[in-house]
Amino acid sequence: MSDTQFDRRMLEALVCPQTHSRLSYDAEKQELVSKSANLAFPIRNGIPIMLIDEARELED
Repeated sequence: MSDTQFDRRMLEALVCPQTHSRLSYDAEKQELVSKSANLAFPIRNGIPIMLIDEARELED
């Protein structure tokens, strides 16, 4: 895990770029998860990468 932690207060301001829905934080995988879009956005060095091209699809 990186030495820069994700600030959970950012969740209040961030939404999924595809569906504009709320995100949940997966601390273990260091991702922001959009269940409505079935995508997980990576967090690198404490910074969420909110690009659809960088997201991974969630498994069922």
